[in-house]
Amino acid sequence: MTSAHFDVIVIGSGPGGEGAAMQAAKNGKKTALVEAYREVGGGCTHWGTIPSKALRHSVQRLLELKNNPLLQHVADQVEITFPQLLRNAESVIRKQVSMRSTFYDRNQVRIINGHAQFTDANTISVHDSLGTTQSFTADHFVIATGSRPHRPSTIDFNHPRIFDSDTILTMGVMPQSITIYGAGVIGCEYASIFRSLGLKVNLVHGRDKLLSFLDDEIIDALSYHLREQGVLLRHNETFDRVEGEKDAVILHLQSGKRIKTDVLLWANGRMGNAQGIGLETINITPNDRGHIPVNEHFQTTVPTIYAVGDVTGPPSLASAAYDQGRYAATHLLFGKCDAALARDIPTGIYTSPEISSLGRTERDLTAAKIPYEVGHSMFRSLARAQLSGNPTGMLKILFHRETLEILGIHCFGDQASEIIHIGQAIMTQPGPGNTLKYFINTTFNYPTMAEAYRVAALNGINRLF
Repeated sequence: MTSAHFDVIVIGSGPGGEGAAMQAAKNGKKTALVEAYREVGGGCTHWGTIPSKALRHSVQRLLELKNNPLLQHVADQVEITFPQLLRNAESVIRKQVSMRSTFYDRNQVRIINGHAQFTDANTISVHDSLGTTQSFTADHFVIATGSRPHRPSTIDFNHPRIFDSDTILTMGVMPQSITIYGAGVIGCEYASIFRSLGLKVNLVHGRDKLLSFLDDEIIDALSYHLREQGVLLRHNETFDRVEGEKDAVILHLQSGKRIKTDVLLWANGRMGNAQGIGLETINITPNDRGHIPVNEHFQTTVPTIYAVGDVTGPPSLASAAYDQGRYAATHLLFGKCDAALARDIPTGIYTSPEISSLGRTERDLTAAKIPYEVGHSMFRSLARAQLSGNPTGMLKILFHRETLEILGIHCFGDQASEIIHIGQAIMTQPGPGNTLKYFINTTFNYPTMAEAYRVAALNGINRLF
C-alpha cells in the first residue's frame, strides 16, 4: 500500500469537486482529486446535465426543421433513432472531459482513480478497478460525491424497459409510449423531450400541481403547454407497484388505475452519494436521503472535512455546486470568506419552452405582506420572438410598489435560462442600484429578447398610476 500526503483532497470531480480543487490549487496548495469513474466530470457530465441537455438540443433542432415550411418535406423523410440523437451528446461529453482534464493538468492537481473511503479524519484509502489499494492523507478534505436516482427496492431496475434518469439515455430503441413517474424538474424535462419526439407520454406524480416551488402563473403556463403538446398529466397519484412484461411496463397506482406503456422512467427523487465512503468511522451521519449535514461554511461535524453539491441536498444545481466548492476551499484555506454566496440562485428548467426563475414568487410576497406589483411582457408581442418563430412565453417582473426594488423575475419561453441573467445582474446590485427604473431608462438593441425587460418594466410602472 502506497501513501502520499496532500494539503487538500477532493472526493468527486463534478462541478462541486472541480470548483474546490481549482480554488485550492490556484492558491498554491498541494491538491489531489479522487474520482471513482474512469473519467473526470462527475454525473453532471456523463449521465446527467450535459447528455440530457444535448439530447434536448438535438430534438429542438429537429422540431425546428419539421416546423419550417421550406424544409418540412425534407424533414418528413428523415428517420432518426434514439441512439443517433445521443451522438451529439457523446461529442459534447468528450469535449467536456478533455477540457476539464486540461484544467487539472495545468494546475497540477493529481487525479486518483478509484473509490475513496475514510479510515480516519485525515486518511482515506482508495480502491481501484485493478484491486489495488492506496492510502492518502490530507490536512483538509472536500466531499463532492454528488447524488443518484432514488430506487425503491420493490422495482426491478434490471428490467430492459424500466429506467431511471441515469439509465434512460442508454435506451437502445425508440418506444412509442412512455410513463414518467415523478414530475419534478427531471420528470418535466423528459416529458417535454419525449413528447417532442412524438411519443405518447403519461406524467404521473403525487402532488396537485407541477413544480410547486415556482410562481403559480409559471406553473399554470407549464401545465397548459404540456397538455397542449399532448402530455397526459395525472396529479395526486401514488404508485403501488410496477409490473414489467416482455413488451411493456404496467404502473399500478393506489387509486386502482393501471397505466401500460412501452417503457417506464422512474424520476421520483434522488439520494446523496454518502454511503460506502467510511463516514461512520469519522462520526459523520447523513440523513435518510443520503445528505451530509453542513454549516453555513459547508463544514461537516468534523471541521477539517467539508461537503458541497448534491450530497448536501438542495438546491441540487450544477451552478450552485461549483460556487459551493469554491467557497468551501476558500474557507478551509483562510478560515473565512470575504464574499458570501448569493442568496438568490437562478433556476433553469429545460422543458419546452424553458423556464427560469429568480427571487421570490407572488405567493411568497403575499404571505410576507410585502406590497408588490407585477410587470408582464408577452413574447408574442416581441419582434425577435416573432422572427424566430417562438412567440410562446412571457417575462414577469415582481417589484416593490414604493421603492421599485426588483423582488422576483420569472420567465417562461425560448431562451428563458439566458434571459434571466439580465435581470439577475440588476437584482444583485446593492441598495438603490436594484430598481425597476434601470429597465425603463436603458436602451436595448432591437429586435432582441432582452427588450422584454423594458416592456415588462413599463407595463409594471403603469399599474402604479
